[in-house]
Amino acid sequence: MAFTLKINGTPHEVDVDGDIPLLWVLRDVLGMTGTKFGCGQALCGACTVHVDGQAVRSCQTTIDSVGDSAVTTIEAIGRTPQGAALQKAWLELEVVQCGYCQSGQIMSAAALLKDMPKPTDDDIGAAMSGNVCRCGTYQRIRAAIRLAAGA
Repeated sequence: MAFTLKINGTPHEVDVDGDIPLLWVLRDVLGMTGTKFGCGQALCGACTVHVDGQAVRSCQTTIDSVGDSAVTTIEAIGRTPQGAALQKAWLELEVVQCGYCQSGQIMSAAALLKDMPKPTDDDIGAAMSGNVCRCGTYQRIRAAIRLAAGA
């Protein structure tokens, strides 16, 4: 079935089954490999993207559910004020260890800062609780979010 997806501000025509996860269309069909596969069950957050500005797990978001919504991936999050601030903070604080989960971490953090520009530590904890980092860089992630928020 043919779908036109708005990804990072650009329309993309894809011919896939409607029940295929957005993650696989991004990675395998469109070659956008910044969004990672982690668990496939929406539990780890590695596949987080934005659909109309909301953080969603792309491994469980079907193409037919996306419709004409705007999808933003890690490849374009730096174009937003929150994404640019987070990427700068991530580098400044050397957050990344292995880096595998970091695109999902940044996408979740960007959605948080868009909705709540000055989050408390509790807000950060709640927003980021669904993102797993096997390297345990949670303290640096929180510090980078606080830095990006100007705290």
